[in-house]
Parts: sequence; structure tokens; C-alpha cells
Amino acid sequence: MLYVVRTGAGSGWVPGRPMRQQPRWDEHATFMDELVQEGFVALGGPLLGLPGGRHGAMLVVRAESEADVRARLLPDPWMRDAVLVIDEALPWEILLGELPA
Repeated sequence: MLYVVRTGAGSGWVPGRPMRQQPRWDEHATFMDELVQEGFVALGGPLLGLPGGRHGAMLVVRAESEADVRARLLPDPWMRDAVLVIDEALPWEILLGELPA
């Protein structure tokens, strides 16, 4: 099953600092790259133009449940340090187009 995960800046996010200059960026990027290689993350990236310059991102992941989504993302250094928080994780049905297997 596919889930859409929307994340936002947590208490560990440093306002005014670009995404790639946030604490532990390299570890976060490596972690996310591994989730892509494993096939858990199908798509992901920052949301642009959010009001007030807020940071947010969206992922499309393959998981059995919302609990599975949260468990897989919990070890992310950005999640552990509250740089990012999960705002919502919702099951998603694709009706138009398709994702690669």
C-alpha cells in the first residue's frame, strides 16, 4: 500500500538556515537514500513556497500501515532530533498514472 507522508519543521529546525545546512543533513540524506534503495520511499522532496517560509516535505512510501511508516522513519537522524516531524501519514490510492514497481 502507498502512503503520502507530509513532514514539517520541528523544534530542532534552525530558522533561516537552508535545508542542506540544517543539523545532521549528511546523515539524514544518507538515511533517506537507503530507504529509496530499499524500495520503501518511492518519491520525496521539499514542498516549495509554504507560507511564512516554513519548511515542509512530502514522501510517497510503500508500507503496510501508518505504524509501519512511522517505525521506518523514526531512526532518521532528523526525526530523532526533531529537525522534522511527521504531520500526517495517509493511505493513498493512485487513480491516474503509475509509479515504477
